[in-house]
Formats: sequence, C-alpha cells, structure tokens
Amino acid sequence: MGKNTGFLEYNRAEGPVRPEAERILDFREFHGSLPREKQMEQAARCMDCGIPFCQAGCMIGGMSAGCPLQNLIPEINDLVYRGRMEEAYVRLSVTHPFPEFTARVCPALCEAACTCGLHDEPVSTKENERAVMEYAFANGLVESREPAVRTGKRIAVIGSGPAGLSAAFWLNSRGHEVCVYERSDRIGGLLRYGIPNMKLEKALIDRRVEFMERSGIRFAVNTDVGKDRAPSELIREYDSLILACGASKPRDISVPGREAKGIYFAVDFLSRVTKTLLDSDFQKIPYELCKDKDVLVIGGGDTGNDCVGTSLRLQARSVTQLEMMPKPPEVRLISNPWPEWPRVLKTDYGQQEAISLFGKDPRVYQTTVKEFLVDKQGNLKGAVLLSLTPKKDEATGRLMMVPVPGSEKKVKTQLVLIAAGFLGPEDYVSEAFGVELDPRTNVKTQPEGYQTSRKGIYTAGDMHTGQSLVVKAIAEGKKAARAVDKDLMGYTNL
Repeated sequence: MGKNTGFLEYNRAEGPVRPEAERILDFREFHGSLPREKQMEQAARCMDCGIPFCQAGCMIGGMSAGCPLQNLIPEINDLVYRGRMEEAYVRLSVTHPFPEFTARVCPALCEAACTCGLHDEPVSTKENERAVMEYAFANGLVESREPAVRTGKRIAVIGSGPAGLSAAFWLNSRGHEVCVYERSDRIGGLLRYGIPNMKLEKALIDRRVEFMERSGIRFAVNTDVGKDRAPSELIREYDSLILACGASKPRDISVPGREAKGIYFAVDFLSRVTKTLLDSDFQKIPYELCKDKDVLVIGGGDTGNDCVGTSLRLQARSVTQLEMMPKPPEVRLISNPWPEWPRVLKTDYGQQEAISLFGKDPRVYQTTVKEFLVDKQGNLKGAVLLSLTPKKDEATGRLMMVPVPGSEKKVKTQLVLIAAGFLGPEDYVSEAFGVELDPRTNVKTQPEGYQTSRKGIYTAGDMHTGQSLVVKAIAEGKKAARAVDKDLMGYTNL
C-alpha cells in the first residue's frame, strides 16, 4: 500500500501549527492541514509492510496496539496517495462513523504501532484521515439519508458522548428508531464539554449532529434520565436501552484544606469555560477564573494538559502541573518494544505553550499535595507539596510512590484544578436503572458482552470499561449497537 519506496523518499511532515504566543490569545483550533499534494506524499510513506499492526486493534503487553476501530488503514493511505479521496472516504466510513473527531483528539494508536515507526517516523495516518474527512464534507460526500426501511424497533441511548453517538449512528443505519437523551444543554458529552474548543472545535460536533438528525436520529437535551425522567418510563416506551453516561465521577484529593474556595474538578472547570464561550458565541471569555492567579493542576494526563492550555488562555500568572509518577524516558526502553504503546515522554500542546511563555516545563514529577492552605475568609492561598519516591511493594511486587520524609514545600496558589481521573459512573444512574456494578465500579456485563444485569438494558463506553480514549468509546458504541441489533432481530449485519 502507498508507494513502495515512499518511506525512503519522503520525510514525515505534519500540518502547520500556529505559534504558541499567538494561539494562547484565543480558543480557535491551532493545528492546520497540509496542501493536498503534500498530504498525498505523506500517504505515500505507507510502506506495504505486510504486518499492519496499525489496524490490529489488539492488546499487547497489556496496552492497545493499533486502531480499536480496526480502520482499514493501509488501504485508506493508498487511496489518499493516489488522490482517490472519494474512495478513501467510503473505505474509512466502513468502520468509523466520526473520523473528524478522532483526527483531532485521538493519541493515534495506529501511528504508535506503525511498522515504519520502528526505525523511522510513523506514517501520518491521523492527518491523512483528517484530510479525507474534510474533503468529504467539502464535496458533499457525507450523506444524511434516512434508512430506506425501518424495523419498527425503538431504542433509547442515555448519554451523547462518543459511545452514545456511535451506538445511535449504527443502530439508525440498521433501520431502528433511535432517541439520544442528554442531561446537558448541548449534544456531545465529553466531546462537547470535556475537551477544550482549541483541541476540538464545537462547530464540528454541531455539523455531525445536524447530519445525524437529518438521518432520522432524535436528540433530547436537558433531560437527566434518573432525575428528570424515570427509567421505568423509558423501559416501557423502548424495546432496548443503552447506558452510555460515561465515567463521570471524578477522583478527589482527600487532604486538609480541601474545602477551600478555589479548588475545582478539572471537568467542571473545562465545562464552565466552554459553556461560557458557546453561550456568548465566543464574545465572552471567562478571564475571571484564572487571570493573574497561580494555577496548580493536579494530574499529568490529557485532561491535566487541557487545564494547562486553558489556564494560559485565561491569562494565569503561572501554571504548575503535578505528576505523581517519575518522568518517563525520552526513548523506548528495551522492556517496552514496538508495537506496544510507547511509554515515553510526551510534551503536549498545553505544556509546549507553558514552556514558550514561562521558559520551563510546567510539570513537576514525583510530587503530590499534602495540604491546602486557606486564609481566614476560606479562600485558597497555597499548598504544601510533598515529594514521592518509587518503592516496590514486597508483597505484591507493584511499584508504589511513597512520601519522602522532610520534603515538604510551600507554594502559592489561588486556583487548584484536580485532574486525577475518574472512578466510574455517577451512583444515581446505576441505582436508578438497577444495574449491577463490577469491583471497579463500572457497569457489569458478561465478559465481552454489553447487556447489563437487567435484560434489555445495555451499556457502552467509559461507563462499561472505565475512563478511556474517545476512539475506544466509539468502538464500544458500535459493539453495543451490534449486541442490541442481534438480540432484537435474531441476527446482525452491523
């Protein structure tokens, strides 16, 4: 696939990125696209390797290797290289309902498993797919036709994040009637309010939702099932239900001073910023949240990075990001061979912006918070940080991070954002539907299955697997749709 010698003739190139000093002045997308001819050259680098781990979607060494959707990546790259963009879109659409989303927010598991990346830079599959989708939208290739035949079966999807939207897309394409319920004021779930606009412009979600509505999918916003509507009503009204409410219960930090004003969960902070922008049509920027404040972000993952980038755009005076674990190596270790996911240092857009603005990486490794400092009015004024060191637990063999005695250090902070991950779905959802949870507090199903402990009620996405990636949630949505379709119809062609 691609050009046999393409990986030897062309170096990897990516779309232009706006300079850090410019892009932190707004919330617009900052990553551009290559010209069509240059993108064709990038697709030519696909090397006909014969071992396409890029599309494997399997687990190796306990980590994902390749695309969970099993996109037909070498074929798509080959079609892009040959300029056959319409065929590339058709091929991509066989497996993927929303490439325009993952082309912007996916960590590119496909590229991490690319054979070309074993000794060189991997093929730019993510940007190739973005080019395909923007061509498809620009040239009227994305269809919004209703299915020619309806089955008469009705399905409710609770939650409009990536898993819920994916399940609705595939079930509607099969001919079932689908209604998606969303407790927020806009469709998108995590895509809408958990990911900042500069990373995923919300107009892209609106564009896709409009196509889905024209295809016959109904959406009900401001409807919190379990509070605004009784699950029993939906169970009577629909043939099947899919719970795709996400793992939206944030992990807290239990230390003295936690009650101080000025400490927020990251998702609440990001949601508030995005909602303010959308409600004002980007005319109001909530500078009051961060302006001239010393911001402390607790958590080193993607959400923590999003908090860093958002705080900079809101004119924070300083930003520090705490990471409990040691700093990753800059290159793969022997113990982490290809095609495993590379456990190496990644400096994302927010951290790059902080380095540009402040002259140093905002991340502080092997560090946690011991105490929050509070003034007489109950406002946050600082934090006591504590260094950690790795130590192997003799009983379990697991690596643990333990405090270093006497390493306490006070820092000033007036805003803390907790981005420490999530602990599963919110309790009221599972309790309202009466579904069992597994030991990790996710909704329980049979192994490799999607039906919950209650017949006719299914689950998908983070609510099923725990906190994970957008692309995995989309894959989960399709698998849950397949399970529902098979149980309703006796077979499935999804």
